[in-house]
Amino acid sequence: MKHKFQKGMVVTGIVTGIQDYGIFVQLQNSSSGLIHISEISKKFVKNINDYVTIGEVIRAEVLDQVDENHYQLSIKDLDYRVMKKHGSKITETPSGFKNLALNLEIWVQEKEEEQKKKQN
Repeated sequence: MKHKFQKGMVVTGIVTGIQDYGIFVQLQNSSSGLIHISEISKKFVKNINDYVTIGEVIRAEVLDQVDENHYQLSIKDLDYRVMKKHGSKITETPSGFKNLALNLEIWVQEKEEEQKKKQN
């Protein structure tokens, strides 16, 4: 049996898509929701990407049920952030790009030789 969300409930979901008009959220039990751009903030929203990222877990309020598995959602009046997904940060080594600069020509020559051997 699918879980039915009621108007006013706060639900948790994962941001699966971002369009100019809103945010798509995957909810429990194969349900999904859309947060229209007008339901993101009380302030003017210039860029939705400033508010969420794909893969981020957020909380949203259920405004209405569109059909059996789709809901209209809002984050306007919530502290919606649960966990922001961050990519791994690459830290620069003390030598910086020196290894690349020193070895690039050698690596290119090695690959070219490998390709020649494969062709023969």
